[in-house]
Amino acid sequence: MKPTLWDLKLNTNTQENNYILSAYFQGVTNYKQMKKYINPKREIWNEICRRPFSDLSEIRKNVDKVLEDIKLHGDDKLKYYSKLFDNYEGENIEVSDSEIEESEFQIADDLKKAIRTAHDNISKFHEMQIIPDKTIETMPGVICTLKNIPVQKVGLYVPGGTAPLLSTVLMLAIPAKIAGCEEIVMCTPPNKEGKIHPAILFSAKISGIAKIYKVGGSQAIAAMAYGTETIPKVYKIFGPGNKYVTTAKMIVSTQNIAIDMPAGPSEVLVVADDTANTEFVAADLLSQAEHDTDSQVILICNSEKLVDEILKKTDAQLEKLPRKEIAKTALSNSKAIIFDNPKDSYNFVNEYAPEHLIISVENPEKYSEKIKNTGSIFLGNYTPESAGDYASGTNHTLPTGAYAKSYSGVSLSSFIKTVTLQKITKKGLQEIGKTIELMAEAEFLQGHKNAVSVRLKDL
Repeated sequence: MKPTLWDLKLNTNTQENNYILSAYFQGVTNYKQMKKYINPKREIWNEICRRPFSDLSEIRKNVDKVLEDIKLHGDDKLKYYSKLFDNYEGENIEVSDSEIEESEFQIADDLKKAIRTAHDNISKFHEMQIIPDKTIETMPGVICTLKNIPVQKVGLYVPGGTAPLLSTVLMLAIPAKIAGCEEIVMCTPPNKEGKIHPAILFSAKISGIAKIYKVGGSQAIAAMAYGTETIPKVYKIFGPGNKYVTTAKMIVSTQNIAIDMPAGPSEVLVVADDTANTEFVAADLLSQAEHDTDSQVILICNSEKLVDEILKKTDAQLEKLPRKEIAKTALSNSKAIIFDNPKDSYNFVNEYAPEHLIISVENPEKYSEKIKNTGSIFLGNYTPESAGDYASGTNHTLPTGAYAKSYSGVSLSSFIKTVTLQKITKKGLQEIGKTIELMAEAEFLQGHKNAVSVRLKDL
């Protein structure tokens, strides 16, 4: 019988896992080395920047069906799609308290220590982002306040199909707890036995998340968006995912459900010059390529010789990866670009707007000053993107698919609403009243003017 991805063990650096992944993807990949471009003209930059999954029309039809079914039929259709997509036929959707507690004894002590270290760093970085309420008197007797209020009910989506993304639990749960969200719901796909990876449950436990549900994919987004008999409806949904999850999030965002951002398949762009360590660059490219077959990596260099050396080392390292079949497919959709002119280099970066940007050049700080569009920047030879993925403290939930042109990554502010308050004294209304009356009258809104006039008359 062909193995499933849920047969993977926690320690992925094993011959057994290598066999499982190779068998799972057998016949799927048709590996081609990254396509090279030398000083491409601006007219074709849009084509180069296109992501592998640009046409989502068919996916949208399927996702629309899932969303509508769960909206109308709740748990019944939720369980149907769990069986269809995740091979889980169980009736129990909610993770029990005992399952959460037992997770601590199902993973190694050194991994638990690593998770706690990451938890501490992520907490420190997000606690630093707390902004107190602010009040200003804009003119005598006119007092305006900016008040921060946490989103009451949030849903966290944690991918778990091809890899148990325990780090995503920390990246979403920690700021949600620091912000003070009243209700936090987490959905993540189970294996066919209905089990959630213990590292995911342990990460949720130390982050204070108790409502966890065994649901993945677009059906999880539907459940959190509309609510079912088991899973409560939330006000805002967070978390990365594949193209089905991303499409579902985009659809529900037009239906009075907020989302953090369009966060789809992972991507990285590496800028390298002769000062870059080519072994490091190759490893960085593969660290993203192994995420998903839809992932994309882009390499920008100032010479073809450097590109060839990096690609040679990429191929050598690729053969040692347990998830090499996934990475091969991702690399087939990826590109290497040579720019002689540094200005073209950073202009292309801003056009591509990568989720992750690694700058391995002589003066990375100076280069970064030219960057306007990216999710997160990693400076220098000794700053791997993996650090941001796991433990440096910054958040790894970032905009993909060029949405970094208009979206920020997840931060504490993502879980906060700002509400404005104003209070005007009698003296203040006398100061500002005439201004309001004149502006209202200019807009032909006599009722607006009158709301001020009756008060001024009283004074």
